[in-house]
Amino acid sequence: MKHFFLFFCFFAFTVLFAQPPAEKYPVDSASVEHKGVPKGEVLKFTFEQSKIFPGTWREYWVYVPAQYKADKPACVYVNQDGIQWKTPTVFDNLIHNKEMPITIGVFITPGRVMADSGSNALNRFNRSFEYDGLGDAYARFILTEILPEVEKKKTSDGRAIRLSKNGNDRAIGGSSSGAIAAFTVAWEHPEEFSRVFSAIGTYTGLRGGDRYPILVRKYEPKPIRIFLQDGSNDLNIYAGDWWKANESMERALVFSGYEVAHVWGEGGHNGNQGTAVFPDAMRWLWKDWPKPVAKGVSKNQFLSDLLIPGEDWELVGQGYQFTEGTAANAKGEVYYQDIPASKTYKVGVDGKLATLNLDAKRASGNIFGADGKRYTAAGGTKQILSYDANEKEKLIADSVAGNDLVIAANGNIYITSPDGATNPSKLYLIKPNGEKQVVDEGLKFANGVALTPDQTQLLATESASHWVWIYKIKPDGTLTYKQRYGWLHVPDTQENAWPDGLKCDTAGRVYVATRMGIQVLDQLGRVNAIIPAPPANSQTSNVCFGGPNFDILYVSAGDKVFRRRLKTRGANSFDKPTKPANPRM
Repeated sequence: MKHFFLFFCFFAFTVLFAQPPAEKYPVDSASVEHKGVPKGEVLKFTFEQSKIFPGTWREYWVYVPAQYKADKPACVYVNQDGIQWKTPTVFDNLIHNKEMPITIGVFITPGRVMADSGSNALNRFNRSFEYDGLGDAYARFILTEILPEVEKKKTSDGRAIRLSKNGNDRAIGGSSSGAIAAFTVAWEHPEEFSRVFSAIGTYTGLRGGDRYPILVRKYEPKPIRIFLQDGSNDLNIYAGDWWKANESMERALVFSGYEVAHVWGEGGHNGNQGTAVFPDAMRWLWKDWPKPVAKGVSKNQFLSDLLIPGEDWELVGQGYQFTEGTAANAKGEVYYQDIPASKTYKVGVDGKLATLNLDAKRASGNIFGADGKRYTAAGGTKQILSYDANEKEKLIADSVAGNDLVIAANGNIYITSPDGATNPSKLYLIKPNGEKQVVDEGLKFANGVALTPDQTQLLATESASHWVWIYKIKPDGTLTYKQRYGWLHVPDTQENAWPDGLKCDTAGRVYVATRMGIQVLDQLGRVNAIIPAPPANSQTSNVCFGGPNFDILYVSAGDKVFRRRLKTRGANSFDKPTKPANPRM
């Protein structure tokens, strides 16, 4: 026991006071100045006119290679935390040796809100706010403020600075919080930045970065190439384990089919190894340029079961005020509303778009019944209306402030009726004989509503939260066994997922229009996949399956409507109810 005690004390002393291994890395030739290699110019500026981060002041540097000519836009590399990695020297050498394209570097420091002159006050340091959070604020800052500002400058010999607008010509990097900021910019806007260098990245719980490995696994892959570096003696503190977080990111990226390279070491939270590997990282990130960085193929089974290689989003229509109410009839023709304009649009099975000659009365929800009629929730008149094949209108129910609706094969109509984000909503049931009753109250902004393929359960979205709710439908059409069902992902910039319209496919998967795109749930209410929609002036608001085979997903999103062919078939409420296969537990 005495010997064991002495051994334990020695072991504890070693663990507590042992120093991390000395870091010594080979120096890449590209990190050393060489005689005869043309040197680029480094210009220094300040920027303090940000509208995205008001009141901030920062410095930034612009590296312009000697080979740059103003007659052609150059590739771009953006780095957070200013100049790192001996970048000007590395770029001089790599560009000279044609190991990377002619690239202008932009090196930005995080913003500070400066204390008043002469006051005994601390500046506000914006680094964590700008770098660590998810969302596109920092990306918009770079794209709409910094890069346009750089293009206003000139080199000392008068050359105009022209930057490529092609995302395949742009790379971005950084270390620690600057690394996660670089990844976030590319993640939010892969069409603007397709190459990422990440050293000792902070994919931890400072401001939600720990969510990335899960999001990467669930999202449809994006065209991003990423180089990761970290060491096993990196930080292990209150916000997480940096080393394990970077390993998790690498594993998630590989799982999801991304083109990813990594270098692991034993170093700590510093730039030593990052500086050593930076030249090779640049060689790898720019390899095969100008060949575009391609999307990978994910091992996510849901995405494999749904997405068709080569099929992507296609624009159906644009220029609307706010689109909603996507619904398909038995032919596969798709209808949708522009609510503020009180217009209804129809997409034929041939893909041609037409405008119906009627006043939609600011209708939102659209659905087709087994009788072939189209039913709408007319917000302008607080009515439920039906339209026959000739668009002849009929009043179904009055004094119902409906938002969305679904009609079962037996003729029962379920309607969501929200009353703001804080007041309790109502769910109405209207029976074929016209009887109207409230079958649920309490959801915070009840919005979308759908039936499971077997039509024994009702799904409803609660927009002011991150929940999809589920109810069992009793034989008399009323609801019971209400519970939270679908847990949805929430963007960093919002307090709710704002789930809106939703539909099921015949396999029982649930497609929910949310702030983050289309979140696809399994039968147990778990988000397995996220399919982001193309940019629009608002989030996705509704979904439906249309086309002759009901395999084309239509999505309304603010001023635009999109469609995309999938490997599945939508479940139509006007069809005979079908029982899906048992779910994977």
